[in-house]
Amino acid sequence: MIRSPALTTARTALALAALAALHAGAAAQQTLPDVTISTERRVENIKDVPNSVSTLTGELLDVLNTSGQDIRLLSGRVPSLNIESSFGRTFPRFYIRGYGNTDFRLNASQPVSLVYDDVVQENPILKGFPAFDLERIEVARGPQGTLFGRNTPAGVVKFDSVKPTKKLEGYASLAVGDRGTTNLEGAINVPLGQGVSARVSVLDQRRDDWVKNTVASGLTQDFEGYRDSAVRAQLLVEPSKDFSALFNLHSRDLNGSARLFRANIIKPKTNELVDGFDETRISVDGKNESKLKISGSNMRLRFGLGDMTLYSITGYESLDTFNRGDIDGGFGASFLPSSGPGFIPFASETADGIPKHKQLTQEFRLESNYAGPLNWQAGLYYFDEDYKVESFSYDSTAGSKQDGYQRVRQKNEAVSLFGAVNYAVSPALKLRGGLRYTSDKKDFSVEAYENSGFVPCVLSGKCTLAQLQGQEPDKNLSAAPKDNKVSWDLSGTYTLDKNTNVYARAATGFRASSVQGASAFNGKSVAGPETNTSIEAGVKADLMDKRARVSFSAFRYTVKDQQLTAVGGAANANILLNAKKAVGQGFEFDLQAILSDNLLATVGIGYNDTKIKDPGLAVAVCAACTVTDPKTAAGLALIDGNPLPQAPKNTANFTLKYTTPMAGGDFYAYTDWAYRSKVNFFLYESTEFTGKATLEGGLRLGYSWANGKYDAAAYVRNITNQIRIVGGIDFNNLTGFINEPRSYGVSFKASF
Repeated sequence: MIRSPALTTARTALALAALAALHAGAAAQQTLPDVTISTERRVENIKDVPNSVSTLTGELLDVLNTSGQDIRLLSGRVPSLNIESSFGRTFPRFYIRGYGNTDFRLNASQPVSLVYDDVVQENPILKGFPAFDLERIEVARGPQGTLFGRNTPAGVVKFDSVKPTKKLEGYASLAVGDRGTTNLEGAINVPLGQGVSARVSVLDQRRDDWVKNTVASGLTQDFEGYRDSAVRAQLLVEPSKDFSALFNLHSRDLNGSARLFRANIIKPKTNELVDGFDETRISVDGKNESKLKISGSNMRLRFGLGDMTLYSITGYESLDTFNRGDIDGGFGASFLPSSGPGFIPFASETADGIPKHKQLTQEFRLESNYAGPLNWQAGLYYFDEDYKVESFSYDSTAGSKQDGYQRVRQKNEAVSLFGAVNYAVSPALKLRGGLRYTSDKKDFSVEAYENSGFVPCVLSGKCTLAQLQGQEPDKNLSAAPKDNKVSWDLSGTYTLDKNTNVYARAATGFRASSVQGASAFNGKSVAGPETNTSIEAGVKADLMDKRARVSFSAFRYTVKDQQLTAVGGAANANILLNAKKAVGQGFEFDLQAILSDNLLATVGIGYNDTKIKDPGLAVAVCAACTVTDPKTAAGLALIDGNPLPQAPKNTANFTLKYTTPMAGGDFYAYTDWAYRSKVNFFLYESTEFTGKATLEGGLRLGYSWANGKYDAAAYVRNITNQIRIVGGIDFNNLTGFINEPRSYGVSFKASF
């Protein structure tokens, strides 16, 4: 049952919907276009899908992309979605309904699955592929364990590129902003005759370095610049209505800065920035760099078989990445002649990379197209991933000489069988159900290591001479978990009238076991599989002759054996844990409304109340912060009752567009805002490592003409220049990293 704060906010949200609907009544003949989605693997009207789903399309994506932002730009743009990263423009971490994973290791798994053009992007580095030339983005709140499978207990974020068409068309967009920012995006669609067409889409984002290093001897003097380029080429072959083949090649090339960690930027006993903080300055003695190359391809085949359709989806992804940063966020150390800013107990400079990676996926899915009340779909899914992760450490106090190295290998293979049935009991009542069986196995091994102060096998208590010399891997550090799970869902939709549907849904999903290798500060850890069971109910309605649209859903979920990552602490540990359970409850509210002939508004509100439920679970705490949790005799924090990390209780988003005719074209003003409440950075609660609430907005003023073929605009992002600490490093001191400051520029787009 939803607690009273949620109910109170829900009533407020519904009142807002009613008010918007009244305003919408003032509009003339404008109506909102229908929204179709493929969350249930069929193209359907969003109102008919018994699931909490939000979409992002068109103008908002253009507005957000213009300023050169990466995938984190989507954070907060739909209810209950949060995205953050400690790697910068790579390795985004997704959270839906407060449910995600803070693990920063390159073999980390996440309970939010990202699906790009029908192919899952499992490795967290793959999930950062840029969002450009998209038809839509769908956020389907979890679990989604039947049709999308493992590692979807929190939900799915689904990207669908604009596909080739039979028209010669395209667009080009160029934006130029402060700090040397340029954003070039474009696409061209070419019909090649006889049912063949092609589309090529490109993106090139650049920014100059704008953060200066005050340490003259630092290995990197300027930071935060980047060149991030991506391309996608598609070929569509449709010789008949019974067959189509869509081929996709894509790649990304990034060269820029890793995340900037800034030592002692948090004022002690508060979560405020220190007095005089300057985001354009940093003082570090290590090296900073971030490099990434991604390449992939997929082939999507459709065979019409009378009353049935067979789909084959084959995907291949590979990547090569290297990310290096000065983790202590300062220079020197307390035992050296000089150090700072503030207390630096010891230097920490590390790098992580994936030099070799491949992911192969194959899905066969057969669906019925009957005219009667019963329809179904069934399929087979295969996933195979194999990659190596390299970790390096350097001594910043000795010219950043390498003093440690480890290479691990992880292989992951999964096979699933799934099926789903739709049945119309009556014209008003429609039921759905699904079932999926998954077999998932991992093979994790340490292939090489060397460290001046650490030999991994010491942790197991058994070392051969070759292991002590770093010549032979320690087999005691390997792991090979295997999981077999069944996921299911059951839902129903009831049509109250032609404009209003109500629905209810119960579903399960799971995340497979995870492994973390040993490091200089902790031994190997393995977290077993977690299972999410969720119930939700909601209403979706078109209002005032389709001049307004509203959806509302309330939910409660329980995650059994939730995988958590205890990051940092005074011992600098990074350990996988299983909590007995975690619970979440809340609601989502979405509204779009034409308020007048000239005014279009959208509102989204999310409420997520999450709690860890494990009375005996304790974790290491920070070295220099104010912990507010009770502690064990050993000084560990008891985290029972704490919210999940990076899980804001409240999120809200708002857009408003005003358009008026002017000189043969249209002048418009577009503003967008995203709010999230405070968050915990870690599993324990502390004053300093509690992120303050954020409210970021943007404004775009533009003029379009020639029936929208041309558009010129000026924009501002983070218009209030609100600077917030959005993450921290707690093992060392009060180190943190911040959001992007205000940016501004101009843009021009031409379509043909």
